[in-house]
Amino acid sequence: MAGGQERILKRRIKSINSTKKITRAMELIAASRIKKAEERVRAATPYANALTEAVKDVVAAGGASDSPLLQSREQIKCVAYIVCGADRGLCGGYNYGVTRSGEGEVKAEDERGREYTLFTVGKKVEGYFRYRDYKIAESFVGFSERPTYADAANIAKEATKAYLDGEIDEVHIIYTRYISSGSQEVVVRPLLPLDKEIGQGGDAKPEVKDDSKVPSSYTFEPDPSTLLDSLLPLYVEARVYAALLNASASELAARQRAMKSATDNAEELIINLGRIASRLRQDAITTEIMEVVGGAEALRGGHKPGAEMMLIAEEAWPGKTDISQ
Repeated sequence: MAGGQERILKRRIKSINSTKKITRAMELIAASRIKKAEERVRAATPYANALTEAVKDVVAAGGASDSPLLQSREQIKCVAYIVCGADRGLCGGYNYGVTRSGEGEVKAEDERGREYTLFTVGKKVEGYFRYRDYKIAESFVGFSERPTYADAANIAKEATKAYLDGEIDEVHIIYTRYISSGSQEVVVRPLLPLDKEIGQGGDAKPEVKDDSKVPSSYTFEPDPSTLLDSLLPLYVEARVYAALLNASASELAARQRAMKSATDNAEELIINLGRIASRLRQDAITTEIMEVVGGAEALRGGHKPGAEMMLIAEEAWPGKTDISQ
Protein backbone atom coordinates (compact mmCIF):
# COMPACT_ATOMS: atom_id res chain seq x y z
CA MET A 1 0.00 0.00 0.00
CA ALA A 2 2.78 2.39 0.95
CA GLY A 3 4.65 1.60 -2.26
CA GLY A 4 1.57 2.49 -4.33
CA GLN A 5 1.08 5.76 -2.49
CA GLU A 6 4.74 6.60 -2.96
CA ARG A 7 4.47 6.09 -6.73
CA ILE A 8 1.40 8.34 -6.83
CA LEU A 9 3.26 11.04 -4.91
CA LYS A 10 6.25 10.80 -7.25
CA ARG A 11 3.97 11.28 -10.27
CA ARG A 12 2.33 14.28 -8.60
CA ILE A 13 5.69 15.84 -7.78
CA LYS A 14 6.85 15.32 -11.38
CA SER A 15 3.66 16.89 -12.74
CA ILE A 16 3.91 19.89 -10.39
CA ASN A 17 7.57 20.37 -11.39
CA SER A 18 6.53 20.56 -15.04
CA THR A 19 3.82 23.10 -14.22
CA LYS A 20 6.27 25.14 -12.15
CA LYS A 21 8.64 25.42 -15.12
CA ILE A 22 5.78 26.80 -17.25
CA THR A 23 4.63 29.34 -14.65
CA ARG A 24 8.22 30.44 -14.05
CA ALA A 25 8.76 30.99 -17.77
CA MET A 26 5.52 32.97 -18.05
CA GLU A 27 6.55 35.08 -15.05
CA LEU A 28 9.89 35.96 -16.66
CA ILE A 29 8.26 36.75 -20.02
CA ALA A 30 5.72 39.07 -18.39
CA ALA A 31 8.46 40.76 -16.36
CA SER A 32 10.52 41.39 -19.50
CA ARG A 33 7.53 42.94 -21.29
CA ILE A 34 6.41 45.24 -18.49
CA LYS A 35 9.28 47.66 -19.03
CA LYS A 36 8.43 47.98 -22.72
CA ALA A 37 4.78 48.53 -21.85
CA GLU A 38 5.76 51.29 -19.41
CA GLU A 39 7.87 52.91 -22.11
CA ARG A 40 4.91 52.85 -24.52
CA VAL A 41 2.73 54.56 -21.90
CA ARG A 42 5.35 57.26 -21.38
CA ALA A 43 5.97 57.64 -25.12
CA ALA A 44 2.27 58.31 -25.78
CA THR A 45 2.09 61.07 -23.15
CA PRO A 46 3.85 63.81 -25.19
CA TYR A 47 1.48 63.27 -28.13
CA ALA A 48 -1.59 63.48 -25.89
CA ASN A 49 -0.24 66.62 -24.21
CA ALA A 50 0.60 68.26 -27.53
CA LEU A 51 -2.84 67.45 -28.93
CA THR A 52 -4.49 68.92 -25.85
CA GLU A 53 -2.39 72.07 -26.15
CA ALA A 54 -3.35 72.34 -29.81
CA VAL A 55 -7.04 72.20 -28.90
CA LYS A 56 -6.49 74.87 -26.25
CA ASP A 57 -4.70 77.11 -28.75
CA VAL A 58 -7.48 76.74 -31.33
CA VAL A 59 -10.16 77.56 -28.76
CA ALA A 60 -8.14 80.52 -27.49
CA ALA A 61 -7.93 81.79 -31.06
CA GLY A 62 -11.70 81.97 -31.22
CA GLY A 63 -12.51 78.50 -32.41
CA ALA A 64 -16.08 77.67 -31.49
CA SER A 65 -17.47 74.35 -32.50
CA ASP A 66 -21.02 73.11 -32.70
CA SER A 67 -19.71 69.57 -33.04
CA PRO A 68 -22.00 66.95 -31.47
CA LEU A 69 -18.89 65.59 -29.75
CA LEU A 70 -19.10 68.58 -27.42
CA GLN A 71 -22.87 68.74 -27.08
CA SER A 72 -24.53 66.96 -24.15
CA ARG A 73 -27.85 65.30 -24.87
CA GLU A 74 -30.86 66.64 -23.00
CA GLN A 75 -32.22 63.16 -22.40
CA ILE A 76 -29.97 60.15 -21.85
CA LYS A 77 -31.67 57.04 -23.20
CA CYS A 78 -28.77 54.71 -24.00
CA VAL A 79 -25.25 54.59 -22.53
CA ALA A 80 -22.30 52.72 -24.06
CA TYR A 81 -19.34 51.28 -22.16
CA ILE A 82 -16.00 50.37 -23.69
CA VAL A 83 -14.66 47.59 -21.42
CA CYS A 84 -10.94 46.90 -21.89
CA GLY A 85 -9.67 43.49 -20.77
CA ALA A 86 -7.27 40.77 -21.89
CA ASP A 87 -7.26 38.21 -24.68
CA ARG A 88 -5.72 35.57 -22.40
CA GLY A 89 -6.19 34.41 -18.84
CA LEU A 90 -3.61 33.43 -16.21
CA CYS A 91 -3.40 37.01 -14.97
CA GLY A 92 -5.03 36.76 -11.56
CA GLY A 93 -8.06 38.96 -10.99
CA TYR A 94 -7.27 41.38 -13.81
CA ASN A 95 -10.16 40.42 -16.10
CA TYR A 96 -12.52 39.96 -13.18
CA GLY A 97 -11.91 43.54 -12.04
CA VAL A 98 -12.99 45.18 -15.31
CA THR A 99 -15.87 42.77 -15.99
CA ARG A 100 -17.23 43.26 -12.46
CA SER A 101 -17.01 47.04 -12.86
CA GLY A 102 -18.71 46.89 -16.26
CA GLU A 103 -21.46 44.65 -14.91
CA GLY A 104 -22.01 47.06 -12.02
CA GLU A 105 -22.34 50.02 -14.39
CA VAL A 106 -24.84 48.12 -16.54
CA LYS A 107 -26.97 47.24 -13.51
CA ALA A 108 -26.88 50.89 -12.43
CA GLU A 109 -28.15 51.95 -15.86
CA ASP A 110 -30.97 49.42 -15.59
CA GLU A 111 -31.97 50.90 -12.25
CA ARG A 112 -32.08 54.35 -13.84
CA GLY A 113 -34.33 53.02 -16.59
CA ARG A 114 -31.73 53.50 -19.33
CA GLU A 115 -30.64 51.23 -22.13
CA TYR A 116 -27.01 50.17 -22.48
CA THR A 117 -24.64 48.66 -24.99
CA LEU A 118 -21.09 47.33 -24.71
CA PHE A 119 -17.92 47.61 -26.78
CA THR A 120 -15.68 44.82 -25.51
CA VAL A 121 -11.90 44.73 -25.88
CA GLY A 122 -10.31 41.32 -25.30
CA LYS A 123 -11.53 37.74 -25.69
CA LYS A 124 -12.02 37.19 -21.97
CA VAL A 125 -14.24 40.24 -21.60
CA GLU A 126 -16.24 39.32 -24.69
CA GLY A 127 -16.70 35.74 -23.48
CA TYR A 128 -17.83 36.88 -20.04
CA PHE A 129 -20.54 39.25 -21.29
CA ARG A 130 -21.63 37.13 -24.25
CA TYR A 131 -22.11 34.06 -22.05
CA ARG A 132 -24.40 36.13 -19.79
CA ASP A 133 -26.39 37.51 -22.75
CA TYR A 134 -25.41 41.15 -22.35
CA LYS A 135 -25.89 43.50 -25.31
CA ILE A 136 -22.61 43.74 -27.21
CA ALA A 137 -22.43 46.22 -30.07
CA GLU A 138 -18.87 45.40 -31.19
CA SER A 139 -15.97 43.21 -30.04
CA PHE A 140 -12.28 43.89 -30.55
CA VAL A 141 -9.77 41.09 -29.93
CA GLY A 142 -6.20 40.07 -30.65
CA PHE A 143 -4.17 43.06 -29.45
CA SER A 144 -4.61 43.40 -25.67
CA GLU A 145 -0.90 42.95 -24.86
CA ARG A 146 0.43 45.18 -27.67
CA PRO A 147 -2.23 47.66 -28.79
CA THR A 148 -1.46 50.04 -31.63
CA TYR A 149 -2.83 53.47 -32.43
CA ALA A 150 -4.72 51.92 -35.34
CA ASP A 151 -6.54 49.64 -32.89
CA ALA A 152 -7.50 52.63 -30.74
CA ALA A 153 -8.62 54.59 -33.80
CA ASN A 154 -10.86 51.69 -34.87
CA ILE A 155 -12.51 51.49 -31.44
CA ALA A 156 -12.95 55.27 -31.27
CA LYS A 157 -14.38 55.32 -34.79
CA GLU A 158 -17.07 52.73 -34.00
CA ALA A 159 -18.05 54.39 -30.71
CA THR A 160 -18.08 57.87 -32.27
CA LYS A 161 -20.17 56.69 -35.22
CA ALA A 162 -22.79 55.18 -32.90
CA TYR A 163 -22.81 58.41 -30.89
CA LEU A 164 -23.20 60.67 -33.94
CA ASP A 165 -25.92 58.44 -35.37
CA GLY A 166 -27.93 58.91 -32.18
CA GLU A 167 -27.81 55.22 -31.21
CA ILE A 168 -26.16 56.10 -27.91
CA ASP A 169 -26.16 59.28 -25.83
CA GLU A 170 -23.03 58.78 -23.70
CA VAL A 171 -19.84 56.76 -23.94
CA HIS A 172 -17.72 55.69 -20.98
CA ILE A 173 -14.50 53.68 -21.01
CA ILE A 174 -13.57 51.13 -18.33
CA TYR A 175 -9.96 50.04 -18.03
CA THR A 176 -7.24 49.28 -15.48
CA ARG A 177 -5.04 52.30 -14.87
CA TYR A 178 -1.36 51.48 -14.49
CA ILE A 179 0.22 53.20 -11.50
CA SER A 180 3.28 51.00 -10.94
CA SER A 181 4.26 47.36 -11.35
CA GLY A 182 2.73 46.63 -7.96
CA SER A 183 -0.31 48.89 -8.10
CA GLN A 184 -3.16 49.18 -10.62
CA GLU A 185 -6.77 50.28 -10.30
CA VAL A 186 -9.93 49.86 -12.35
CA VAL A 187 -11.36 53.22 -13.42
CA VAL A 188 -14.45 54.40 -15.29
CA ARG A 189 -13.88 57.53 -17.40
CA PRO A 190 -16.38 59.51 -19.50
CA LEU A 191 -15.41 59.65 -23.17
CA LEU A 192 -18.31 61.22 -25.09
CA PRO A 193 -19.51 63.89 -25.11
CA LEU A 194 -16.17 65.59 -24.57
CA ASP A 195 -15.79 67.96 -21.67
CA LYS A 196 -15.90 71.54 -22.92
CA GLU A 197 -13.21 72.41 -20.39
CA ILE A 198 -10.56 70.79 -22.60
CA GLY A 199 -10.34 74.15 -24.30
CA GLN A 200 -9.69 75.90 -21.00
CA GLY A 201 -6.97 73.50 -19.84
CA GLY A 202 -9.22 71.00 -18.08
CA ASP A 203 -7.15 68.00 -19.20
CA ALA A 204 -3.85 69.82 -19.67
CA LYS A 205 -1.06 70.68 -17.29
CA PRO A 206 -1.36 74.12 -15.68
CA GLU A 207 0.56 76.77 -17.54
CA VAL A 208 3.40 78.61 -15.82
CA LYS A 209 2.81 82.34 -16.00
CA ASP A 210 5.88 84.29 -16.95
CA ASP A 211 5.43 88.00 -17.60
CA SER A 212 8.85 88.17 -19.24
CA LYS A 213 7.64 86.04 -22.17
CA VAL A 214 5.63 87.46 -25.00
CA PRO A 215 2.62 85.31 -26.01
CA SER A 216 3.02 83.61 -29.35
CA SER A 217 0.86 84.67 -32.25
CA TYR A 218 -0.69 81.95 -34.44
CA THR A 219 -2.15 82.03 -37.91
CA PHE A 220 -4.66 79.25 -38.56
CA GLU A 221 -5.45 77.80 -41.95
CA PRO A 222 -8.27 76.90 -42.34
CA ASP A 223 -10.25 78.77 -39.70
CA PRO A 224 -10.06 77.73 -36.00
CA SER A 225 -13.58 76.27 -35.95
CA THR A 226 -12.83 73.91 -38.83
CA LEU A 227 -9.56 72.91 -37.21
CA LEU A 228 -11.32 72.21 -33.94
CA ASP A 229 -13.80 69.90 -35.68
CA SER A 230 -10.82 67.98 -37.09
CA LEU A 231 -8.93 67.82 -33.80
CA LEU A 232 -11.76 66.55 -31.62
CA PRO A 233 -11.93 63.03 -33.19
CA LEU A 234 -8.14 62.79 -32.82
CA TYR A 235 -8.52 63.74 -29.18
CA VAL A 236 -11.01 60.90 -28.67
CA GLU A 237 -8.62 58.46 -30.34
CA ALA A 238 -5.75 59.63 -28.13
CA ARG A 239 -7.77 59.03 -24.97
CA VAL A 240 -8.76 55.53 -26.10
CA TYR A 241 -5.14 54.78 -27.00
CA ALA A 242 -3.96 55.93 -23.57
CA ALA A 243 -6.54 53.63 -21.94
CA LEU A 244 -5.38 50.65 -24.03
CA LEU A 245 -1.73 51.25 -23.16
CA ASN A 246 -2.55 51.45 -19.46
CA ALA A 247 -4.60 48.26 -19.73
CA SER A 248 -1.74 46.48 -21.52
CA ALA A 249 0.81 47.38 -18.84
CA SER A 250 -1.65 46.43 -16.08
CA GLU A 251 -2.33 43.06 -17.72
CA LEU A 252 1.38 42.21 -17.83
CA ALA A 253 1.91 43.30 -14.23
CA ALA A 254 -1.07 41.19 -13.09
CA ARG A 255 0.21 38.18 -15.05
CA GLN A 256 3.69 38.49 -13.51
CA ARG A 257 2.24 38.54 -10.00
CA ALA A 258 -0.10 35.64 -10.70
CA MET A 259 2.64 33.48 -12.21
CA LYS A 260 5.04 34.28 -9.37
CA SER A 261 2.39 33.26 -6.86
CA ALA A 262 1.74 30.04 -8.80
CA THR A 263 5.47 29.24 -8.90
CA ASP A 264 5.87 29.84 -5.16
CA ASN A 265 2.84 27.67 -4.41
CA ALA A 266 4.21 24.89 -6.62
CA GLU A 267 7.54 24.95 -4.77
CA GLU A 268 5.78 24.79 -1.41
CA LEU A 269 3.58 21.91 -2.57
CA ILE A 270 6.60 19.98 -3.86
CA ILE A 271 8.32 20.33 -0.47
CA ASN A 272 5.24 19.16 1.41
CA LEU A 273 4.70 16.18 -0.89
CA GLY A 274 8.39 15.29 -0.58
CA ARG A 275 8.07 15.17 3.19
CA ILE A 276 5.02 12.93 2.97
CA ALA A 277 6.85 10.62 0.58
CA SER A 278 9.83 10.45 2.97
CA ARG A 279 7.56 9.47 5.87
CA LEU A 280 5.93 6.77 3.79
CA ARG A 281 9.36 5.46 2.80
CA GLN A 282 10.51 5.39 6.43
CA ASP A 283 7.32 3.63 7.52
CA ALA A 284 7.80 1.03 4.80
CA ILE A 285 11.41 0.41 5.86
CA THR A 286 10.43 0.06 9.51
CA THR A 287 7.64 -2.36 8.62
CA GLU A 288 10.01 -4.47 6.51
CA ILE A 289 12.58 -4.57 9.33
CA MET A 290 9.95 -5.71 11.79
CA GLU A 291 8.79 -8.42 9.40
CA VAL A 292 12.35 -9.66 8.84
CA VAL A 293 13.13 -9.76 12.55
CA GLY A 294 9.82 -11.43 13.36
CA GLY A 295 10.36 -14.01 10.63
CA ALA A 296 13.89 -14.74 11.83
CA GLU A 297 12.69 -15.26 15.39
CA ALA A 298 9.88 -17.50 14.21
CA LEU A 299 12.37 -19.69 12.30
CA ARG A 300 14.54 -20.03 15.40
CA GLY A 301 11.49 -21.29 17.23
CA GLY A 302 11.74 -18.68 19.92
CA HIS A 303 9.47 -15.85 20.87
CA LYS A 304 10.49 -12.46 22.12
CA PRO A 305 8.29 -9.61 23.23
CA GLY A 306 7.89 -6.68 20.91
CA ALA A 307 10.31 -4.46 22.85
CA GLU A 308 13.09 -7.07 22.58
CA MET A 309 12.38 -7.47 18.86
CA MET A 310 12.77 -3.72 18.43
CA LEU A 311 16.08 -3.88 20.30
CA ILE A 312 17.35 -6.57 17.95
CA ALA A 313 16.26 -4.56 14.94
CA GLU A 314 18.01 -1.47 16.33
CA GLU A 315 21.22 -3.41 16.77
CA ALA A 316 21.00 -4.76 13.23
CA TRP A 317 19.92 -1.47 11.55
CA PRO A 318 20.82 1.49 13.76
CA GLY A 319 18.52 4.48 13.39
CA LYS A 320 16.04 2.72 11.03
CA THR A 321 13.34 1.68 13.52
CA ASP A 322 12.06 5.04 14.76
CA ILE A 323 8.56 5.00 13.34
CA SER A 324 7.91 8.52 14.70
CA GLN A 325 10.12 9.87 11.90
